[in-house]
Amino acid sequence: MAAADSTLPLKPAQAPIAPKDRIFNLDMLRGWAILGILAVNAVSFAWPVELTMSDAPPPGGLSYADTVGLWVTDVFFADKFRTLFTMLFGVSVFLVGGERPDRERGRALWRRLIWLGVFGLIHGMVFWYGDILFHYAYCGLLMMLMRSWKASRLLWIGGAITVLWGVVASLGYWGMENLPPEMAEQMQAGMPTADAASIAAAIDVYRSGWPAGLLENVTNWATFQLMASPFLIPISVPLMMLGLGLFKSGWFSGRAPIWTYLLAVVIGGANLALFALWRWQDLMAGEAVDPTHGLAAGAGGMAFLITLFYASVLILITKFGLRMLTGVLVPVGRMAFTNYLTQTLIMVTLYYAPWGPMWFGTHHPAEMWMVVGAVWVAQLIWSPLWLSVFQMGPLEWIWRCLTYGRLLPIRKSAAAAAQASPVAI
Repeated sequence: MAAADSTLPLKPAQAPIAPKDRIFNLDMLRGWAILGILAVNAVSFAWPVELTMSDAPPPGGLSYADTVGLWVTDVFFADKFRTLFTMLFGVSVFLVGGERPDRERGRALWRRLIWLGVFGLIHGMVFWYGDILFHYAYCGLLMMLMRSWKASRLLWIGGAITVLWGVVASLGYWGMENLPPEMAEQMQAGMPTADAASIAAAIDVYRSGWPAGLLENVTNWATFQLMASPFLIPISVPLMMLGLGLFKSGWFSGRAPIWTYLLAVVIGGANLALFALWRWQDLMAGEAVDPTHGLAAGAGGMAFLITLFYASVLILITKFGLRMLTGVLVPVGRMAFTNYLTQTLIMVTLYYAPWGPMWFGTHHPAEMWMVVGAVWVAQLIWSPLWLSVFQMGPLEWIWRCLTYGRLLPIRKSAAAAAQASPVAI
């Protein structure tokens, strides 16, 4: 272990997590989540918020390939991977902070969350308004209070609230599609608009470079923090509770009864299949007609079921000896913090940073999928290469050093030497 001072080794709460202490399934699922999140976030990097917050198609309309790309994003990615990452964040609160009576680890967790909030502020205000780190930081401070609850209590309370929100969302989406014509017109009038002039103006601002583009991003970030982020707290915290409950019960580790995974596969898989069918029918029918009578929209509200379907499939694949398949996700998950922020750096560079090609407002869904795929390949390659030399990602290391207030070893050789000797490094 690295030393707390020149003579004493670090206490457990201060020590970096060694590779042998990592939990394979958590890293694997975290890698799956961080890759999937990019597929949803891509449009927010590539188009103005005025367009992403409305149902309007981008200028020039959608080709068949664009429609397929949009369908894939909506059905297989939207809300599913944010949900999974939020659940896993609840687990990390416990793994870092331990039980509530452990004050030393609790203080380390508090510092870790405060620094996460600082990273989130910089990320959101300077680079991309859609940052989730700041939200996780203050939700994590709330989750600290529940981290010592038993698995059953976390599952019942977190699960019940999550199911409730899923039902409310499904009924709400279905109801919106079945409003009387007069009421639907009134509701539509109050929705964000995305007329050609406002979209073109927003594109021009971002493509003009900084400071105009930076100020536009800050404005969008502030609007999101004031108007949307607080309302996500009662959604995010229960998901964190549910995730920690699943971890404490052994479900994430693959030690739960097989029937629990099969049940999630059946229910979540059925929801995914129906949503895929109905959403495709809806897209093919055009804007004016919904042949599903709101079922496509309603099925989208139960995203957490699809999240559990994905997790169950990956856990079962791992459990039955096919780690070579799921193992490719583990390095990406071990560097999730670095990979999340690297995704932002790449996308901002490509779409609206002054030093990039300024693709903002030019890519439709099919083209954005090509960019997303290229970033996936890059992170699947570079993550294991980095971890072959270092024990954690570069930004994980900076975050860890800031949390514990000292320079910790990052190279594997240095970490091994630190474990063999109490001398400070």
